[in-house]
Amino acid sequence: MENGGDAKWRFGAANPAVQASGRQSLRALVTRVFDCVDRSDLRPVAPLGHGDPSAFACFRTAAAAEEAVSAAVLSGKHNRYSSAGGVPDARSAVAAYLSRELPYELSTGDVFLTAGCNHAIEIMMAVLASPGANVLVPRPGYPMYEARAALCGLEFRRFDLLPEKEWEVDLDGVEALADENTVAMVIVNPNNPCGCVYSYDHLAKIAETARKLGIMVISDEVYDHCAFGSKPFVPMGVLGEIAPVVTIGGISKRWMVPGWRLGWIAATDPKGVLRDKNVLQSIMSYCAISVDAVTFVQGALPQILANTDKAFFEKAMEVMREAAEICYRKVEGIECITCPHKPEGSMFVMVKLDLSCLDGIADDVDFCTKVAREESVVICPGSGLGMKNWLRITFAVDPGLLEDGMERVKSFCQRHGKAKELK
Repeated sequence: MENGGDAKWRFGAANPAVQASGRQSLRALVTRVFDCVDRSDLRPVAPLGHGDPSAFACFRTAAAAEEAVSAAVLSGKHNRYSSAGGVPDARSAVAAYLSRELPYELSTGDVFLTAGCNHAIEIMMAVLASPGANVLVPRPGYPMYEARAALCGLEFRRFDLLPEKEWEVDLDGVEALADENTVAMVIVNPNNPCGCVYSYDHLAKIAETARKLGIMVISDEVYDHCAFGSKPFVPMGVLGEIAPVVTIGGISKRWMVPGWRLGWIAATDPKGVLRDKNVLQSIMSYCAISVDAVTFVQGALPQILANTDKAFFEKAMEVMREAAEICYRKVEGIECITCPHKPEGSMFVMVKLDLSCLDGIADDVDFCTKVAREESVVICPGSGLGMKNWLRITFAVDPGLLEDGMERVKSFCQRHGKAKELK
């Protein structure tokens, strides 16, 4: 029987939840832009569309981290399954690491290790997905929150970040969106995709708003300490006395090792509201039926956190600061792109695209696909982040390639620019 003949196959119906979550996939969008690159172009591709600096020698991880992982593998002690929630020694090490900057001490039971921060997002969205519940997420934002919410049937509502106020949260908008079914709001600090770093005062206002609404704050701090401007990084957990905070973090960005897939969820909640409301128990229940972080990376984690030299972080941030400066300076020289706020953290900046300056460019996606095809430069369309006709540029690449890539973008804009009328 060809192709099964007369058999009636009962599978193949699309899962609407998977389709809905797939529409939120940033990776798929950036991959489509990558696919537009002309493979005959001999110039190196300038990958300004996603934040993975690990490919560049100037962002290589700390020797102490590599040595810790190597030692963990060679020890033969970490080939077994992990316990649910993570290896106790590794959880304890994360608790101590986070407690350095908090006015209270975290315990091992406050921390759950995950297979990267995306896994942490998956867990939190699933745990919060009670019938009828909704969660508030930022626009522009990291679309994995929306994708995971959609997949587990959790409603998400977008509040705005304000470019004219250094991308601060529109707290009036948060209050207007929330209702009796709202359970949490998400912030990202330092911010992906905007490159801003929130002040203590603004974080305090966020905490007060959450308290007023009776919701938790999910603080995505995967870029913790990736701050190189005028504002220092402040963990949201310092305000846990005001409102309960779930902190999402990991080693992927600060140590430049996204492929090691080691993240965490931490209850930075000194009053124990999350424990009383059984949120921690629900997280552990999900961990028991989910994947685990790689055990040899967990085994190395205490040494990674304890032994990485301060000089490594200082050097990495100096390179990042230089790259951010190059990116900002080059954007200022491109007529059709404007940057509302100089990046001060993370690895990204959001810039606004002025289509009135360009001929034959329909929108941000069209712009990015044509830049990829003509200049071998990959940029993330803002549409994938909830901001149509904006662009997200990552500057976490080798400074020389970044400078070259931005010059190619400038050439593209000049080539497609509208002819100016003679007066």
